[in-house]
Amino acid sequence: MAEYNFRFLSDIENIQLIAAGKGVKVRHYLNQKHGHGRWRKLKGTAILEYSDGQVWLAEIHWFEAHGIGRKDFKSIRRIERIA
Repeated sequence: MAEYNFRFLSDIENIQLIAAGKGVKVRHYLNQKHGHGRWRKLKGTAILEYSDGQVWLAEIHWFEAHGIGRKDFKSIRRIERIA
C-alpha cells in the first residue's frame, strides 16, 4: 500500500528506471497536472519519517521530467525500521 505522508531524512539512493516515454501509463495525467515533458518513472531507497513519527528505510517511486523535476512521490515498501 502506497503512503504519501512522509518527509525525507536522507538523499535518494539506488535509483533505477522503471518506465520511460510511452511506458509511463499516467503520462497524460502528468502532462495535465505538471506540464508537458519526457516523463520517466523511477524508484529508489531513502530514509523517511512518516506522519506517525516512525523512521524507516523505504522504497519510493516518483515521476521525473527534464525542466519540471521530481513529482508525485509515493512510499511503496518499508524495508527496515531505523528508529
